Amino acid sequence: MTEASETIPTEATGPASSLPSAAPTAAEVKRWREDFPLLSAEVNGHPLAYLDSGATSQKPRAVLDAERNYYEGLNAAVHRGAHTLAAEATLLFEDARAAVADFVGAEEDEIVWTSNATEALNLVAYAFSNATVGRGGAGAERFRLGAGDEIVVTEMEHHANLIPWQELAFRTGATLRYIPVGDDGALDLDAAGSVITERTRLLAFTHVSNVLGLVNPVEELVSRARAVGALVVLDACQSVPHLPVDMKALDVDFAAFSGHKMLAPTGIGALYGRRELLAAMPPFLTGGSMITTVTMESAEFLPPPQRFEAGTQRVSQAIALAEAVRYLQGIGMDRIAAHEDALGKRLLDGLGRIPGVRILGGQAAGPRVGAASFDLPGVHAHDVGQFLDDQGIAVRVGHHCAQPLHRRLGVTASTRASTYLYNTTEDVDRFLAGVAQTAEFFGVDA
Repeated sequence: MTEASETIPTEATGPASSLPSAAPTAAEVKRWREDFPLLSAEVNGHPLAYLDSGATSQKPRAVLDAERNYYEGLNAAVHRGAHTLAAEATLLFEDARAAVADFVGAEEDEIVWTSNATEALNLVAYAFSNATVGRGGAGAERFRLGAGDEIVVTEMEHHANLIPWQELAFRTGATLRYIPVGDDGALDLDAAGSVITERTRLLAFTHVSNVLGLVNPVEELVSRARAVGALVVLDACQSVPHLPVDMKALDVDFAAFSGHKMLAPTGIGALYGRRELLAAMPPFLTGGSMITTVTMESAEFLPPPQRFEAGTQRVSQAIALAEAVRYLQGIGMDRIAAHEDALGKRLLDGLGRIPGVRILGGQAAGPRVGAASFDLPGVHAHDVGQFLDDQGIAVRVGHHCAQPLHRRLGVTASTRASTYLYNTTEDVDRFLAGVAQTAEFFGVDA
């Protein structure tokens, strides 16, 4: 197995692991892989090569056990009951919040539970629009938008970090602008200088492109936003699972990530927000569990994070997410990053040798995670995916919820292979052999 001698250089920094930063050995990856029951399955008569972790990751037994054990031995409503089970469930629920906060370099009260990252991003967008109509008082002034104000995103955003801002612009009269992508797939940072201006109130961008695997220059983009007094929202869905991330070091104001992409169940995500900003923001969802006093005419709200957590909470999922965090910390995020760096290089190098393959963003310089998307001219991505699936190789096909980026790069769809800590060089090599066979079968020319 190819080993990396150092971690992938990124803008994402965090607490150093006690483990070496070198990529793991093949034997170590094999041991990790054995923790994931589904990876021992066969698909269409072949051993499963799961290369779709960018969409959703597999779950280790420790995480599956954590959720099941909660339901079997401690199931109760949190923050509501006075009985022993409720008190113990609440303690475990809040311990999970503390574990996740520590994992991303945040304070405990700076983590808001959501159903997923999409909800987290919408929470911020709707809180801004609620502030715009006068909710939140004087402290919410910095969230209020109107005609003449501008919201800036990038051309490579996942729809979850684009459509909420389109809607916010529509509701407030603000203008939505975007930093374009160059021909190589990287952000055009020269153009960013004319897009981010004194009118910019909010900059929202992805840490890692879910299509290209490129790690964006967070420090430079945040610096540009700070220079004009804009707030920064980071889509960290593809970075928190794969790289050491410290929100304080990144100096962003808000960030969103999802549990299901980092070994945890579906139905749990998190919003990171600076304490002082969360305290000033009006709520998005309202109802039970987020109030102090209610009359027939009005209500007063709890401080964050509970202010943003109306209704029955995602208790088992949060507990399982904390267990996923402990699993990742036990390996070391720097080692995971190094492993994926090696696999990513193998993916890109191998795809580059297959006649006719066009790697999206393949010419862009800079750090990456272990993911690559490609196009076989004349062959629909769904046909590529089906051909690979027949061999037990699971990949993602389509526009990956990033239609503008695909349109910019001149394709309607692509095939994406994305790796994680449990993938092996054999998985990558089977994928590359499958792509070569697909190209040959469909008669793709170089």
